[in-house]
Amino acid sequence: MADKVKQILTKPIQYADQVIKLSDGVSSFRSDCLEVKSKTEKLAGLLRQAARASGDLYERPTRRIMDDTEQVLDKALILVLKCRANGLRRIFTIIPAGAFKKISQQLENSIGDVSWLLRVSTPADDRDDEYLGLPPIASNEPILCLIWEQIAILCSGSMEDRSDAAASLVSLARDNDRYGKLIIEEGGVVPLLKLAKEGRMEGQENAARAIGLLGRDPESVEQIVNAGVCQVFAKVLKEGHMKVQLVVAWAVSELAAHHRKCQDHFAQNNTIRLLVSHLAFETIQEHSKYAIASKQSMSIHTVVMANSNTSNSKGGGESRNTEDETRLLHPMGNENSTSQMHNLVANTIAQKSSVFPTGTTTNNAKATTTQKNTKSNHNENQHRHHVALAGSSIKGRELEDPSTKAEMKAMAARALRYLCAGNVTICRSITESRALLCFAVLLEKGPEEVQYNSAMALMEITAVAEQESELRRSAFKPTAPAAKAVVDQFLRIIQKAESELLVPSIRAIGNLARTFRASETRFIGPLVQLLDDREPEVTSEAAIALNKFASPDNFLYVNHSKAMISAGGAKHLIPLIYFGEQMVQIPSFVLLCYLALNVPDSEALAQEDVLIVLEWATKQTILMQDKEIETLVYEAKRRLELYQSRGSKGYY
Repeated sequence: MADKVKQILTKPIQYADQVIKLSDGVSSFRSDCLEVKSKTEKLAGLLRQAARASGDLYERPTRRIMDDTEQVLDKALILVLKCRANGLRRIFTIIPAGAFKKISQQLENSIGDVSWLLRVSTPADDRDDEYLGLPPIASNEPILCLIWEQIAILCSGSMEDRSDAAASLVSLARDNDRYGKLIIEEGGVVPLLKLAKEGRMEGQENAARAIGLLGRDPESVEQIVNAGVCQVFAKVLKEGHMKVQLVVAWAVSELAAHHRKCQDHFAQNNTIRLLVSHLAFETIQEHSKYAIASKQSMSIHTVVMANSNTSNSKGGGESRNTEDETRLLHPMGNENSTSQMHNLVANTIAQKSSVFPTGTTTNNAKATTTQKNTKSNHNENQHRHHVALAGSSIKGRELEDPSTKAEMKAMAARALRYLCAGNVTICRSITESRALLCFAVLLEKGPEEVQYNSAMALMEITAVAEQESELRRSAFKPTAPAAKAVVDQFLRIIQKAESELLVPSIRAIGNLARTFRASETRFIGPLVQLLDDREPEVTSEAAIALNKFASPDNFLYVNHSKAMISAGGAKHLIPLIYFGEQMVQIPSFVLLCYLALNVPDSEALAQEDVLIVLEWATKQTILMQDKEIETLVYEAKRRLELYQSRGSKGYY
């Protein structure tokens, strides 16, 4: 950078020397020219001082100030040359009366700008914390010089000063999008990343928060990624303090939310594995990385028995023993809490090996030997096992306070939510890891924010699975215990129907509509009940989800349609079509058309006069705007007319 700054300074110094040299030979306005010479000499001295300190100068303001200074010196040189004219040339040379006054003021401004540049590039310890003020160049845009000052401190200040400067940039970036763009344009990202990598904890937090706030549009995120943010954040997520890591996870979520193209860059730098590691810490544990907190270490025999008991659903003594052996450690510290979902999660841990490599493994012989140890020895081993988790990212995290751990999980889930959105590769990586198991546990027992971000992450994963049949079959097949655990949690939330998790849960189930078997109709009833007297958003989402069950794209659409009619779907839909808001009216109308098309001989549809409703709907412009809906309703009418008469309460 020093060479660039020297190049920037070369031309202004040359112009200044020419002005000084030519000022002595003027033939007119001699006193004015001598004043110009005096100020130019002062400016030239400052320029040479800047050249000697070029290694410490902050390039962006240097370039801007030197461009302005060069223009001023060029004007001064032209004015001095006019004053050197003789004879006829002097007669035809016009010098305005205020020219010298104007150029003198501009030279004063340049002196002030270069003096400020030298001060702002000097470390705070060397300038005794003197107030820098604003240079004349800041008259039109004061905020720009404030940004320059803070970035200069980031480049050359002490660790404490750099932390304060990063906090100032956080405030500026939060206040105004334009300020954020200026910070990026003026080269603030690189020193922020350096602080995030090498600074103290508070400075790292401020730097990571600033970077997250700067990435508010795709162009900004692109520049931040090109500056090396992925490598720095991955290093922090692996080795940093948890309070810094949670801010970094939040920043990753912000960058991914505003520019999806950065998802793969983060994935290539191991960010997904590190985030899942944070999500799994004290949520599920296996071997050296995700160890199960059980009464006995699981031998091969235990694993087989656990799988057998789960698949056969037997309620004998062996099943109860296996249930005791496969308890999970919850993030809330409730180690004794057991449920069917816990057993499913534990069995999955036994069946699958993690897609993310761990530092150590447990062989069968050791597992069998451990099973024979006494309870006290086992507890001691488990304690040592818990503290010595593999990977430097885990070390020391068990000592953090519960609120920090909970916030870390919330931010990790939030980051995974945005990283996997629309990305098949990342979704596959997540579903092949322990993340689905983590989400299942956290949906049940996690703090409120953790539950919400986990639900949103699962919603994004299922949205991708809906479009990708291979991912859907591998990650959410009905026999997969992890998928069953997640689905059970969604069912619980939908049945309860009281939390902010309801909408993402409904969407996720709709996305998985094609994965359920013919006998798996337990979701239909609760979803149909959500059509009755609910908030418009909930009713709309329930109707959209049911449409995915009843759509001909679903192989079991007839079975699902019959289940909806049996649950009273028609009587709930008709008032929504007549009186509902548009966001509710259209999906409800489409669903009724599907029911009529799929089960035209239904007596319940005849009893509710569905044919009359469809006739009325064909005359409503708002419902018939879409050509596909128009085709659907006429086909549904045609099928219905084969079995039902208009205005009757039964069959032909």
